[in-house]
Amino acid sequence: MAAPKGQAASSPPRHRRLVSALSRQPLTVGRAARIIAFATVSVTIVSGIVIHFTDSEKFPNIGEGLWWAVQTVTTVGYGDVVPTSTAGRLVATLVMLFGIGFLTVITASITSTFIEQARRYIRGSTYEELSTQLDQISARLDGIEAAVRDSGPRHGDARD
Repeated sequence: MAAPKGQAASSPPRHRRLVSALSRQPLTVGRAARIIAFATVSVTIVSGIVIHFTDSEKFPNIGEGLWWAVQTVTTVGYGDVVPTSTAGRLVATLVMLFGIGFLTVITASITSTFIEQARRYIRGSTYEELSTQLDQISARLDGIEAAVRDSGPRHGDARD
């Protein structure tokens, strides 16, 4: 397979290098949250800049575009300024989807942390309770074995 124009044949495509970099470490909830947070911040900043150029009548400067992007990605969206061009609405759709995804992952991450803490607590107390019960059973068995030994016939006893 030929390498894309301007790319050396020996180097892997950029998307493969990105996938390789992301898959070097196991994906945890925290790592996924950081990746999505980074992507969301990046999309917010880029979208704030792009919206100024795609709908400059509604967003006369980049600051207005960034403020709109932050409002949109956080799902606050006051609605006082909205994009009217098709390109602006496509940018808005992207920002909204990233905002919803970001909030969903953060919520799931926090919930997962709480559930894992509860599991550890339950598992810890169950283990301690079980260990205590096993110790009690072991002590009782030791007592029963001692009683059986003491009451049983002894070798060398003549019983007729």
